[in-house]
This record gives sequence, C-alpha cells and structure tokens, in this order.
Amino acid sequence: MTRLLGRSVVAALLLAATLAVAPVHAGTPLHADPRGGVPNPADPANPDNPLAGRTWGVYKGAAEPTWPAYQQATGDTKAQLKRLALTPKAKFFGKWIPNRQITRKVTDYIASATKKDPDALVQLTLFRMQPWEAEACTRVPTRAESISYKRFVSRFAAAIGDTHAAVVVQPDGPLARCDDVYSRLVEYAVRALEAQPNTTTYIEMGSADWFGGDPADAVATLLEDGVAESRGFALDTSHFDSTPAQIRFGSAIVDGLAAAGVPDAHFVIDTSDNGKPFTGTWWKQHGDGHPLGWAPECRSTDDDHCVTLGIPPTNDVADGAWGLSDDVAALAAEHVDGYLWIGRPWLFPQGGSWVLDRALHEVATSPYDPLTQGATTP
Repeated sequence: MTRLLGRSVVAALLLAATLAVAPVHAGTPLHADPRGGVPNPADPANPDNPLAGRTWGVYKGAAEPTWPAYQQATGDTKAQLKRLALTPKAKFFGKWIPNRQITRKVTDYIASATKKDPDALVQLTLFRMQPWEAEACTRVPTRAESISYKRFVSRFAAAIGDTHAAVVVQPDGPLARCDDVYSRLVEYAVRALEAQPNTTTYIEMGSADWFGGDPADAVATLLEDGVAESRGFALDTSHFDSTPAQIRFGSAIVDGLAAAGVPDAHFVIDTSDNGKPFTGTWWKQHGDGHPLGWAPECRSTDDDHCVTLGIPPTNDVADGAWGLSDDVAALAAEHVDGYLWIGRPWLFPQGGSWVLDRALHEVATSPYDPLTQGATTP
C-alpha cells in the first residue's frame, strides 16, 4: 500500500509543460527483453516503484477478447494475436457488471492472471462511475447511484485483498470537474483500494492534449480526487497523444502537486494505442468528423496519425529502445512507474466491439513487439 504525505490547495500558478516530442524508433530493430527473463528491478531514480521487481500477470479468459480470438486462431493469425493475448493488460471493471457479480469477476480474474504466484502483479481498471462520459455534466449521480457505486467499489477492493495490484481509477478523469460529487466518489474509491495491503492506485487524469499542456486544472482536480491518499495518477487512457508529451506533462503535474503539499507523486502512462501518436486537436482538424474514439487503425507501417500499439507494458520506462530524448528519459526514470496497456485499441469504436482486422493491423504496424520488449510475465 502506498501513500503520499500532505494535502492542501494549489498554491500558485503553474508553468505550462513543454511538449517537445522525440520520435520513436520506428526503424530500429527489435530489442531482446533487457530483463533476461527475470522481473525488472526499480530504477535508482525511483527506488520504491511498486510495479518493479515482479512478474506482471496476464489474464487468459473469455472476459478479455484477445484471448478467445488467439485460442481460436491458426497459422500466422495466431502468431500475430499472440502479441496481444500474452501481453499484460489492465482490464476494465464497470457498470456492466452487476454489484452481486463483481466479487466473483475480480477473484476469477486475479486467479487467472497470477497463476497462484502470490508475488505477481495484477492490473485492473475501475470504471464504475454513473453517470459518466457525455452525461456527466448534464446531471449528478442520484443517491441510489452513489450508494450502488460505493457498494461496487467496496466489493471490488475486498476481492483484491492482499493481491499485488495496480488499479487505474476512473478513465476520463477530467470529467470530475463537472461537479465535486464525482471527486468525492473517486476519493472514496482511492481510500477503499489503498486500504488493501498491496494495492497501488493511480487516478486517471486525461492527457496532455486534453488540458492543452497546462497542468493547473489537472493538479486541482487530483487534489479534490484524493491524490494525497494514492500513489499518483494515470495519463492518456482514452487519447492517442505521444508518450514523451505525457512524460513532460505528468512531470509538471508532479511539480504542481509538490507545490500544493503533496510530494513524491508518480504516474503511469497508457501506451496501448499511441505507437503513431496524434492529438485530439489534430483529429478535430483532420479527422472524419467522428469523435476521437472512432480514429482508424494504421494499415501500413508508413501511415502516421493513426491507432497502433505503442511501447509494451514495462516499468523499464527509460530504456533506450523507446527513443526518448535524454531529458525526457531522465524525467521518466524519476516520475513514471510504468507504461501500461489500459486502453483497448482492438475494440471499435473505443470501448466497443472486438474487431479482428483492426487488431491484426495494429500488431503489424506497431514500431514495437510486446513479446520481446515488454514486461516479464508468469
């Protein structure tokens, strides 16, 4: 269980993050796993990283669409889908799961992902807020909805128990700015989860391009959300902005939280879908008129500004294979606990249905290979 010390109001104006982006190594040959088959230790710049030094569990079951697709495939298709199915992912748990079923769903997921290894790390995403998305700013949760949310969260947390878990709390987190009732519910979730002995929470807070690179609103929202009780925050779950941009932006948020009395925050970045990054602003100007979640996948390695797999899940965040500039790599080593696959770019539209053709294109066009470059798995 990790906790940050102190909490206060944002003290001063924050400097906007500089979002200079270094190119990925799209043309670089794939590297062998630098761990040599053992879990990667913590970086000296981030020695208490709770995601380091453990195998990262992979769920193998029907609730994750990449797994049955992989099982049923043959030949080259199976070889390609292996790169998705055997990669650690942070599965979503949300309102589509009835409260009465959440305990069993979580315990089944953990059993599959850990394979009875008590030291394995499991990744989960809590996405239970109702209302949310487009409805979040039109009304607030009813009393019954708030009670139901807390009941779900309490059972979710209890089911995790003493499992080593990293939990991303409520993607599209900036929507909590619609009303402070959302922040109170997020804080409830953080407290319930952090009460478990080996659970680490990261409050999702959008993306650098969501805030236009200015961390002030993100800092203020995180403070209201109870970030002082958590390890920190998560970025880029529903956007496709670049990893270097998130590292700079997240580091600016860390500085802002420290200035507000919450020192030593850390963050994770969703890299499941930003192998050829683009911003929400670019999509509004050049897209097909649909929402950002309808962005197409890359269909050729020459394509850009499209959806494909990004850096594989790992806590080795400053590795030279990721093509980061020296200054960005140094920021990552100090502040970033890991690159996680939180998003599910093989679904279309975002959060929709499994699309085999989309998944295969994302594997084929990615600059990275999760099976040779990612985390060690049990």
